[in-house]
Amino acid sequence: MERLRRLVLGALAALLSWLGRQGTRAVAALIVVGIVAPSIGALLKPFVTEAVFALLCIAFLRVDAAAFRIYFGRPTIVLAATAWTSLVIPTLFGASYLAFGLKDQSSDLFLALVLQAIASPLMAAPALAALMGLDATLVLCTMVSSTALLPFTAPLFAYAFLGSALTLSPSVLGLKLFAILAGSSLVGFTVRRIAGLTAIERQKERIDGFNILVLFVFVAGVMESVAARFLATPMITSGLAALTFVVFFAVLCLTTLLFASAGRERAVTVGFMAAQRNVGLMLAATAGALPDLTWLYFAFCYLPICLSPLLLQPLTRRIIARAQRTPTATRANHMTG
Repeated sequence: MERLRRLVLGALAALLSWLGRQGTRAVAALIVVGIVAPSIGALLKPFVTEAVFALLCIAFLRVDAAAFRIYFGRPTIVLAATAWTSLVIPTLFGASYLAFGLKDQSSDLFLALVLQAIASPLMAAPALAALMGLDATLVLCTMVSSTALLPFTAPLFAYAFLGSALTLSPSVLGLKLFAILAGSSLVGFTVRRIAGLTAIERQKERIDGFNILVLFVFVAGVMESVAARFLATPMITSGLAALTFVVFFAVLCLTTLLFASAGRERAVTVGFMAAQRNVGLMLAATAGALPDLTWLYFAFCYLPICLSPLLLQPLTRRIIARAQRTPTATRANHMTG
C-alpha cells in the first residue's frame, strides 16, 4: 500500500514538473482547451473566485524579498510605473470611454472596459516577463505596489466612472479586494516562511505545474460560454475578441513610448506589465455578479495575455540583444532612472 502511494505521488509530481516546463506553450493551450471544452468550463465556473485566490497565494509565495531591495533602494522607475498603471491609466481610459459615449451605447461593455482599466497588473506578469527575458524584478515590484493600492484606488474610480452600473457599492468593492489580497498574501507568506526559500526554489517546476492547473480552472470557467456565443453571434463575439487585442496593444505601445527615456528594455518591460490587467481579480471581487457581455469580454482579455509572450518574444530578444551592446555608462544611467 505504501509503495502504491509513493508511485501515485511520484507520478503526480512528474506530471506537475512536466506541466511546469511547458511555459508559454501550456498557458496558450489553456485558451484552446477552455474554448473547445465548454462542459468542463461549466463545471469549473463556480470555482473562479477560489481559483483567483489560489493564484494570488502562489504569486505571494514566490515573492522574493531580496528582489525588492534592488529597486526600492532607487525607487524612481517603480514609483513612476505604479502611478502610471494605478492612477493615469484608469483616468485616461475611463475618461476616453465616457468621451466616446460608450456608457450610453453599451453599458455592459463600458463596465467591462472600466473595470479592466481599474485593475492592477496580473499577478503572473513577473513570471511571464521572465519567460520573455524581460526584467521580472521591475515587474514584480510595480505589480506588488500597484496591487497594494488597488483596494483604495478601485472604489474611487468605480464611484467616478461606474456609479450604479456596478451592483456592488464602491466601498464594498474596496473591502472585498482588500480581503482577497490580505488573505492571499497571508497564506502565501506563511507557507513561504514555513517551507523556506530553498525548498520553494527546489520545487519550482512543480509549483509552476500546479499554477498552470489552477489557471486552467480559472480560464475554463471564464471561457465556458465563448464557443456558444460565437456560434450565436459571430460578428459581436469576433469584435469583442479584436477589441481586447486593441486595448492590450494600445496600453503596451502608449506605455512603452512614455517610458522610452528609461531605455528600450525597461520601456517594453513596463509596457508589457501595464497591458496585463488582472480582470480575474475584479471578477473575484464582484463574485462573478456581472452581465454576460462583461463576462465574455473578460474571457477574451486572456487571449492577448496568454498569447503575448509567444507573439512578443522575438521582439524582446532583439531589444535585449541591442541593450547588451549598449555602452556600460549608458546602461548605468538607465538603471538609476
